[in-house]
Amino acid sequence: MTNKRIITVDGEKFEVDLERQGDEWLVVVEEKKFRINIDGVHSNVGQKRQRGGKKRKMSGTISSSIPGKIISLHASIGDVVEEGDVIMILEAMKMQNEIQAPLSGEIIEINCQSGDSVEANMPLLVIEPIENSDN
Repeated sequence: MTNKRIITVDGEKFEVDLERQGDEWLVVVEEKKFRINIDGVHSNVGQKRQRGGKKRKMSGTISSSIPGKIISLHASIGDVVEEGDVIMILEAMKMQNEIQAPLSGEIIEINCQSGDSVEANMPLLVIEPIENSDN
C-alpha cells in the first residue's frame, strides 16, 4: 500500500509516495524512484497516524504534486471548506484529478486560476484551519 507524505530536504518540501517492500522502502519523488533502507527503524514510517486523541497540526497549503493545468476552481478567498470537499480540478497526464481539502478551514490564499499551467510543488491554495471548540 502506498502512502503520500510531505518531506523537507534542505528546506525544500516535496510530496512523496512511500511503499514498504520487505526491508526496503520504494520512494517516488517527482516521478523518480528510489529504494532506501532506514537503519534502526522497524518502522511505522509510512503508516498513517491515528486521528483523534491529541490534536495535531496539519498543513493547509495545497501544492501540485506534478505539473498540470487547473481546469476549474470550486472555492474563493474567504470560503469555508470541510475536509474532503473538492476545491479544484487539476488535469495532469491527460487525467482530471479532484483536489480535496486536507482539512476544514477558511481559504485565505489562492495562487492560481482556471486555465493556469502549474509546476510540480507549486503552492496553489492555502486553507487556515478553524479551531474546534469541542474540547
